[in-house]
Amino acid sequence: MSLFIILIAATAAEADPAIIVTGSRETLEADEAPVSATVLDEAAIQDLALPSPSDLLRLTPGVAVATSGPRGSQTQLRIRGAEANHTLLFLDGIRFNDPAAGNEARFELLSSDLLSRIEIVRGPQSALWGSEAVGGVVAVTGADPFEARGLGGLGEYGSLDSARVFGRHALASGGFGVTGAAGWQRSEGIDSFGSGGDHDGFDNFAGSLKAIHRAGALEVGAVAHWIEGRSEFDGFDPVTFRHADTLDATKNRIGAVRGWGAVESGGWSLSGEVSYLDSANRNFLGDAPLNTTFGDRLTLGAQLSRTLGSHRLTAAVDRQQEHFRARDTVFFGGTDQDRSRSLTAVVAEWRADWSGALSTDFAVRHDSFSAFEDATTLRGAVLVRPAVGWTLHASYGEGIAQPTFYDLYGFFPGSFRGNPGLRPERSRGWEAGIRRQGGRLDLSATYFRATLDDEIVEVFTTPTTTANATGRSRRQGVELTAGYRAARWLNLAANYTWLDADEQRMVGSPPVREVRRPRSSANLIAHGDTGALRWGAAIVYVGSRRDVDSDSFAAVTLHDYLLASLNVGYRIRPELELFARIENAFAADYQDVAGYNTAGRTAYAGLRVALGR
Repeated sequence: MSLFIILIAATAAEADPAIIVTGSRETLEADEAPVSATVLDEAAIQDLALPSPSDLLRLTPGVAVATSGPRGSQTQLRIRGAEANHTLLFLDGIRFNDPAAGNEARFELLSSDLLSRIEIVRGPQSALWGSEAVGGVVAVTGADPFEARGLGGLGEYGSLDSARVFGRHALASGGFGVTGAAGWQRSEGIDSFGSGGDHDGFDNFAGSLKAIHRAGALEVGAVAHWIEGRSEFDGFDPVTFRHADTLDATKNRIGAVRGWGAVESGGWSLSGEVSYLDSANRNFLGDAPLNTTFGDRLTLGAQLSRTLGSHRLTAAVDRQQEHFRARDTVFFGGTDQDRSRSLTAVVAEWRADWSGALSTDFAVRHDSFSAFEDATTLRGAVLVRPAVGWTLHASYGEGIAQPTFYDLYGFFPGSFRGNPGLRPERSRGWEAGIRRQGGRLDLSATYFRATLDDEIVEVFTTPTTTANATGRSRRQGVELTAGYRAARWLNLAANYTWLDADEQRMVGSPPVREVRRPRSSANLIAHGDTGALRWGAAIVYVGSRRDVDSDSFAAVTLHDYLLASLNVGYRIRPELELFARIENAFAADYQDVAGYNTAGRTAYAGLRVALGR
């Protein structure tokens, strides 16, 4: 794909381009953000009409998405070449990585319909947010009841016997607002492995309820999310231990609640929050249960900030308690275990405006873990504004990822044992770049570089175990973005990422190219809304990638591919919109994970309703 085409188009459509939520411990305006970030707002999400957030995240710079088969299958995100468990996910401020699934973010369970904003902050952010914020942070939020007035919804049907239903109602009176939303998706799917076998489908339900009270400088609120889904997939033959067309299925659910309060007065701001997440993952072969994992996390947090002239000082404390349970049927309880762990963290951040042309931001965090070695992480950044609208930025950051419960305590007796002596994985990275913001045109160019030490890897002894790698993995790359907002009816966006990511498990050994990270990737996006017409289009280019065949353990190359999507809606009345969309319009035959098929060209049509706005 021509670099010239990429440069003249535009960065992933920035919805509310003025606000960055997770670039600091406090909300920042975009031109004050010391790190690289991309925002997709509700208009872009609705115009593009892609039902899965992972399809939208794929459109942003530095992000590689790998789905093990059709929609609903395991979906992993890798930011700037980091590992799949190195992305921290927040949903309405709730730490949403699943403690029952290796602390990975379960992007396959999320629905775009319930979201009004998606923010991606790239680079190590553990000095602010703790473990898993190695590659970056993804923060997704549902509708604000003071903005999403009235009743809205949609119904859709299309290829692969796919159906999609969504509804939302928001009320606000004075300083109190409440919104409730629920969505359901299903599909018959495709044969995800092999050819001519049974189809592997999915169904997913997601619901949320949010209430907020605002009175002057005081805000209190509560939010709850419930997500559950069932996904069919092809697993392994019990005799040959090779991939086969099996009847495997998984049922997943995550429930979470959060309450918070915040007040500002005389240059001071004080906030506190409590959240609780509970998850379960049940695996089946046909109707026969195989095993189940359960996890829960209680998070408490408090933060105090003070403005002194042109300086902003912030201190925060976080407390987390996690519990994990594993139960099985097929091994007669041989993998059963009950584990717990906790952490206490203290955070300090100092932001300073030394002049209109120079700002700095420094943060430090210390995590005290109950189950393994403590960690201290740092972040420092400087912004220089040589001219109106232009910013030079440079930052250094550190990230950590804690060992999972299986890493520490094992899974299969006799064949896999854990290693309680593991240390957290640690990343150090920096970036430098230039960006132009303001008016109709946005531009940016950023170079980044990072290393990963103490990566937790499997050691194929008898029994197999885990260990911290002695080698060092390295990642570097360039991100180019541009954006042009002609008017409400035309928003153009594009980005290009070049990535070089190598892994070294043992010191002195030759580095190996990391799997499922394309060397080159690019996205073109266009969307708008005018009169009776709403439209959105996107083209995704993913370059060739290295992967490993899980049957032969041989390295394979996944070829590059081009995905195109188009959505067109027409309002037959102000409150009613007919729409049609197409995905994989060029019918690309591609794989994100070696051996797993993906859907060809698919088409959908439906009706969108908006009342009381």
